[in-house]
Amino acid sequence: MRIPLFHVDAFASRPFSGNPAAVCFLDSWLDDDLLHKVAAENNLSATAYLVKKAGGYEIRWFTPRREIKLCGHATLGAGFVIFTLLEPARDAVEFETRYSDFLRVKKTGELLQMDFPGLFPQRCANEPPLLVKGLGVDTSPAEILEVNERLIAVFDSRKKVEELQPDFALLEKLHPFVVGVTAPGQDEDFVSRYFAPSYGTPEDPVTGSLHCALTPYWSKRLVKSQLHARQLSQRGGELWCETSRDRVILKGKAVLIRQGSLTI
Repeated sequence: MRIPLFHVDAFASRPFSGNPAAVCFLDSWLDDDLLHKVAAENNLSATAYLVKKAGGYEIRWFTPRREIKLCGHATLGAGFVIFTLLEPARDAVEFETRYSDFLRVKKTGELLQMDFPGLFPQRCANEPPLLVKGLGVDTSPAEILEVNERLIAVFDSRKKVEELQPDFALLEKLHPFVVGVTAPGQDEDFVSRYFAPSYGTPEDPVTGSLHCALTPYWSKRLVKSQLHARQLSQRGGELWCETSRDRVILKGKAVLIRQGSLTI
């Protein structure tokens, strides 16, 4: 069996930046164990699997360790491959998911635009002691938010987010929770980082799904509906974000790194 495979850097305008994703197109769904093994072999923060259906595609995402319920950068990468290589006449595509209803990606000038469900974080009622210790900070963040098994630590400066040196072994003990950190930006509206060691991704380079929660939070705090965001990982990446009722619009660029096939 030969599976078409594409390696795309998402939320990036140049190679070797943004968040790398593998995109695999299947004729039909394979056994989950095999999907896990392929994702582990790819060893990227996410592998997107797609099966074509009438009018669009079904999509699932796997990290090297687990299936995940929502993934922004691999969805952006899938849209990029479809528009650029497989169906260049298309300017929009709809993806059916197992956990997040339908997702839509369309071309808007030089950017790809994703229509995702909004996540609305609330203040965490009980601050997990491991969170502050795992982030390696002396004092608690300004506030800690919680939504959909995500803990989000809000800091008061970009510098604090940049300088974090987390203890991934401690953060892994928070599973099933993963950890985002955020702060006001300087040249951008806000910045973030994202840590998911229990999913095999100690630090994710650029995380679309996190911005489904950060966009409503910062939109309300800054009283703006359109925001420019930057994720401060080593590779780095940027997103343009917008609130639209109970949805979040995420925009970014993508770059093809390689294409070929996986033989099983």
